[in-house]
Amino acid sequence: MNKEYVSIIVRETGLRENQVENTLKLLENGATIPFISRYRKESTGGMDEVQVTEVSDALERLEALTKRKETILSTIEGLDKLTPELKNRIEHCWDSTELEDIYAPYKPHRKTRADAAREKGLEPLAEFVMKQNQYVPLDREAKKYINKEKGVTTVDDALQGAMDIIAEQVSMDEGTRNQVRNAYRRTARIYSKVVKSKEADAQKFRDWFDFNEPLNRCASHRLLAMRRGEAEGLLRVSIEIEDDKAVESLSRHYVRGKSEVSQLVDEAVEDSYYRLLAAVNRK
Repeated sequence: MNKEYVSIIVRETGLRENQVENTLKLLENGATIPFISRYRKESTGGMDEVQVTEVSDALERLEALTKRKETILSTIEGLDKLTPELKNRIEHCWDSTELEDIYAPYKPHRKTRADAAREKGLEPLAEFVMKQNQYVPLDREAKKYINKEKGVTTVDDALQGAMDIIAEQVSMDEGTRNQVRNAYRRTARIYSKVVKSKEADAQKFRDWFDFNEPLNRCASHRLLAMRRGEAEGLLRVSIEIEDDKAVESLSRHYVRGKSEVSQLVDEAVEDSYYRLLAAVNRK
């Protein structure tokens, strides 16, 4: 039996260690949830079907997370980027969101604007811009990266490529992703509107024709109803926060000073938020 599973489930459910251990043994031996809750109360300490289901669901989630970690470790090792510190962090991570954030910089993906910019040799320029050294003329530095053979024909081309790299770096940063995610948790509102011309077909969803409320107060049955209406093509559902405040908060973290180069970083952060971060959280 995986002792780490036991300690995690005990912490999450508040059940006693022996209750969790015995229930896991029964589940691993093929016993069903109704059987355990009805006929094995002496082993589980009187756990009801809801509690047994909670343990079963937790076990299923942890086993899936373990397999996911194995895939991630294998992928990063194949890239020759698996350090002992990174391996240890992945092995001891039991939160799926945190795990995917750790994996994000290494995850295979379709070619991005930042990838194209890196192929053009613009990563050092992105590093220069991020340092926000106001004493080195920006144009003079950017001119070093003009390379017509690679498609960098002007200073603007070089700077745009650098900004694309910065935008992706910002979006891959764990702290940044958590900051945006927390903003959605705290301040997001969910909006639902009926699709024009579909009012007659959508009468069973009429409560959601023009509805909004804070997302953290939206009961699960209301959310499911709206998502059902959206799936049937009758409602348009969106989750929104005050974008200006979110961008301003991120800029405070990344932008230093008010120089020309700092303005580029500010623009890259704004691009990162709207193009790469907000789009994911609104799904």
